[in-house]
Amino acid sequence: MSDVDFGSLDLAELAEVAADCTRCPLSGGRTTVVFGTGDPDADLMFVGEGPGAEEDRQGLPFVGRSGKLLDELLAQEVGLDRSAVYIANVVKCRPPENRDPEPEEIAACRPYLERQVELVAPRVLVTLGNFATKLLLDTRDGITKLRGRRYAWGDGVVLVPTYHPAALLRGGSERVAEARADLVRARLSLMEDR
Repeated sequence: MSDVDFGSLDLAELAEVAADCTRCPLSGGRTTVVFGTGDPDADLMFVGEGPGAEEDRQGLPFVGRSGKLLDELLAQEVGLDRSAVYIANVVKCRPPENRDPEPEEIAACRPYLERQVELVAPRVLVTLGNFATKLLLDTRDGITKLRGRRYAWGDGVVLVPTYHPAALLRGGSERVAEARADLVRARLSLMEDR
């Protein structure tokens, strides 16, 4: 697996390599690799933390309660449904008991995520929660400090950090309102000329 040239793979080939991945111990406990889903030419891409139990069963990101909330917020604040965006996670296999991903697990999956972002080439990238935000902004600061702003990222990409939908489900109406504002920020960024 270490001799794979990720930079030469298209999305379908990358998904095939991920399906057989054993780069970290998470591969031993998975039911399915949760690679990513959506429009491979999307202008808007979401990156979450990792699959939960339902995602592991179905092989798709954000299909449980968090996914329903994400779909609702996406429709209401951006005017899109999930088929018009691309959704991926930092780690592609479910951590046991939905624990946080370990640094070595994140490092093992990083080449997959980096290549996904490169291939989709979104204009706006929304990070959902601490792990995606810290990884892509290369920071130790948490989501509470980082959200509420837009960041220049990569080659002309706007990165908008917001809370993970799971945190919104337990965080109350104030957090949901802040996430709505973040998604409006993403929508406005999509409307700007590149």
